[in-house]
Amino acid sequence: KRLKEKERGITISTSHVEYQTSKRHYAHVDCPGHADYIKNMITGAAQMDAGILVVSAVDGVMPQTKEHILLAKQVGVPKLLVFLNKCDMIEDEEILEVVELEIRDVLSSNGFDTDNMPIIRGSALKSIEGQEKYVKSIEELLNALDTYIEDPVRDLDKPFLMPIEGVINVKGRGTVATGRVERGQIKLSEEVEILGIKETQKSIVTGLQMFHKNLDKEGAYAGDNIGILLRGI
Repeated sequence: KRLKEKERGITISTSHVEYQTSKRHYAHVDCPGHADYIKNMITGAAQMDAGILVVSAVDGVMPQTKEHILLAKQVGVPKLLVFLNKCDMIEDEEILEVVELEIRDVLSSNGFDTDNMPIIRGSALKSIEGQEKYVKSIEELLNALDTYIEDPVRDLDKPFLMPIEGVINVKGRGTVATGRVERGQIKLSEEVEILGIKETQKSIVTGLQMFHKNLDKEGAYAGDNIGILLRGI
């Protein structure tokens, strides 16, 4: 039986980070890689406009790789590109080519278009350590995101809808509901309905944040990953 991620000290929940290129602002949802925590992957994958599939050049396509690909297809992730990690540990070019062919084969068999799909060779560790070759591979990955992934079409005109991913109680202020806005927009002081718990409840939005930045003036829109402070909940 495979070791569970929590026993190996690996993060098993989805997490969110943000970064910026000259073309776009990205909200990045990091999903766990272990099949035992696939339910957490569903929360992350269902929010994606595209995906970066990270595959170890040492291990190649693993069972959890196939599960991630299948799930990404099932929840409607439109496009994937690939970051082939740990390439610094493989000296044989032919091995890397075989791994790439295997990845394309699995993606194609699950309905993804692989004809023009970028596979970026790199090493996350060596890029963090500042090795120029691998820093450039991260730059290449960002460029691939900018060019291969089309601008998503946001549904801004329909009523506000946000599936709740997490709930945080803030003592003395209320409850923060976190998630990705699926459609519409929301602004401070607007009323929202909370569905799916016993009886439908109504509340007033008293705070909006995205990555710890206040959105009190501009509001939040479809595609944003936000936290909504709700009064009286």
